[in-house]
Amino acid sequence: MKTDFILPDIGEGIVECEIVQWLVAEGDHIDEDQPVAEVSTDKAMVEIPSVHSGKVLKLYYAEGEVARVHQPLFALERDDANGEEVSGAPATAPAEGTAPAETSAEPEAARAPAKRGDKVLTTPAVRRIAREHDLDLAQVPATGKNDRVLKEDVLAYLSRRDESPQSVASSSAAEDRVEPIRGPRAVMARAMTEAVATIPHFTYVDEIDLTALIQLRGQLKERFAEREVRLTMMPLFMKALSLALHEFPILNSRPNDDCTELRYIASHNIGMAVDSRVGLLVPNVKNVQELTLLELARELNRLTDVAREGRVDPADLRDGTITISNVGAVGGTVATPIINKPEVAIVALGKVQSLPRFDERGDVVARQLMTASWSGDHRVIDGATMARFSNAWKGFLEEPSTMLAAMR
Repeated sequence: MKTDFILPDIGEGIVECEIVQWLVAEGDHIDEDQPVAEVSTDKAMVEIPSVHSGKVLKLYYAEGEVARVHQPLFALERDDANGEEVSGAPATAPAEGTAPAETSAEPEAARAPAKRGDKVLTTPAVRRIAREHDLDLAQVPATGKNDRVLKEDVLAYLSRRDESPQSVASSSAAEDRVEPIRGPRAVMARAMTEAVATIPHFTYVDEIDLTALIQLRGQLKERFAEREVRLTMMPLFMKALSLALHEFPILNSRPNDDCTELRYIASHNIGMAVDSRVGLLVPNVKNVQELTLLELARELNRLTDVAREGRVDPADLRDGTITISNVGAVGGTVATPIINKPEVAIVALGKVQSLPRFDERGDVVARQLMTASWSGDHRVIDGATMARFSNAWKGFLEEPSTMLAAMR
């Protein structure tokens, strides 16, 4: 008996999500708890698992379309065949007036005419390749079992098409592509617009000598690896930043909306901007001031891994107090970062470069240098305060022994 799987509450008041990728196809048999789709919300990427086993009868949305919470996501013929509603977990009871779980009326996406390639038997990954190349899968000769179009079939077809003389002529008729801004990119657009419009930014830039810190990291790296923890430079940057915040707590504050009050935050929840597959995400490590270097590195490993896949828990994105953006990881030395409101400061780290400098005897030596670009909220922080705070942070980084001595 056909039953509809209801898209459950995803949390954080989210009412809709974009179908990024189907992990199953119509006709597939799925097991209980098997992921069926990857969806993108305003916060992150989420996998939707099935709560029952059975045969997938119909996918109500194409990849790239927007599905609504408490509405049917796909049709399933359950193995137990008892005809009860199929509601995703962790779903909450639908609000009054929402669609029932089992209904004879299919959602609008299901009633729409089939799009190009929708009837072709293939995998979601192959469909994505076809979309990226504006390819009608119905035109691709299939070599797989039951006329399934394989990835090799698509690549071979594209190779022949690219070699065709017609490809030269068709390139001149290329059309612009327009796509909606959704998910984390839409959140970033709104947040950055509001931050620039409401916060008077100023930037302070300084050069930091990381030679000694890099040597310290090299000494500790193997010991951390023995505990299955990757030690990057970021835990050292964050721990030094937390120590500097103890001396300058105003950098860990936040003003109210009309900037008539200033709240000093006790927790050092230091954010880290990550270039993820779904756009910019800024998870933060909670209570850095209480963590050992090993604990901090382990938590950063976890956040980095989930953030790059766009699967950050919304709790990891909330309540940040100050942010580090490592733009040097992708190139560049100086930036003018935008403050992550309601925080009052953010720093952009440039790439580390080996550059010549004079030592205390006047000899030219190679040093490992990095540029740090601070942006501050000028309603709260003045230039002198920012310079002193940056100098305190810089001191811990340039002389790691002072950082180790100050750790609590």
